[in-house]
Amino acid sequence: MAENCDHNCSGCGKSCESRDMRAKLREGSKVKKVIGIVSGKGGVGKSLVTSLLACKMNKEGFKSAILDADITGPSIPESFGLGNVRAEAVENVDALKPVVTDSGIQLMSMNFLLENENDPVIWRGPVIAGAVKQFWSDVTWNDVDYMFVDMPPGTGDVPLTVFQSLPVDGIIIVSSPQQLVRVIVEKAVKMANMMGVPILGLIENMSYVECPKCDEKIYVFGQSNIENIAKSFNLPVLARLPMRPETSAAVDAGDIESLDVPELAEAAEVVKKL
Repeated sequence: MAENCDHNCSGCGKSCESRDMRAKLREGSKVKKVIGIVSGKGGVGKSLVTSLLACKMNKEGFKSAILDADITGPSIPESFGLGNVRAEAVENVDALKPVVTDSGIQLMSMNFLLENENDPVIWRGPVIAGAVKQFWSDVTWNDVDYMFVDMPPGTGDVPLTVFQSLPVDGIIIVSSPQQLVRVIVEKAVKMANMMGVPILGLIENMSYVECPKCDEKIYVFGQSNIENIAKSFNLPVLARLPMRPETSAAVDAGDIESLDVPELAEAAEVVKKL
């Protein structure tokens, strides 16, 4: 027990033998490794990276899953063309089946539970955090090798709940090549360190555009400083993802599983080593 402990475990990052706040998987469920995808701010493509990584691991022969912890802003279902699908209950059991994509990726998202996918989720933090825990404990996850948790941006209730309640094996921080990148990365790094969660590395999204005629890299947002930032935190840069028209087209069409993103090869290898 930590010195001067006030027994308020919900806001504490200490690892005490006297408590275990982790939510339990439902009997029969199995998840081998859990990877959180985080960012210090929104709009950097965190959900896109989550989906691409799940697809990458699935194509390499592993069973992958996505737990969409972005309860108030879920976008995962649309990327897989499942916006109109609703989750089904397990017969005679108080549990939900994950929604399964065409290639076999298991998903759970708030949009699968809403009557209308465009309905807003107007909940306070504790209720949202409770929903995330239920996505872990009340869904029948089927022998998952790698689960990717798409977290909302920032360092609020949901990331704290995920770090404390799920057996997170590591996180990947997503950023973009803009002036605020150091602040974005530093917030996520500090939270992970406070919670004792390993950081696998950084992925820079929207890094550049490739000229369709000569393959020259055009840095739309200016030259990135991600390498220096990663070095200052002693972290590897796992990928620098370009902006490609085919990526946007596939996501908009709900066909993200058709994409091949070779830039994620190093990230996939790091995940395999967990």
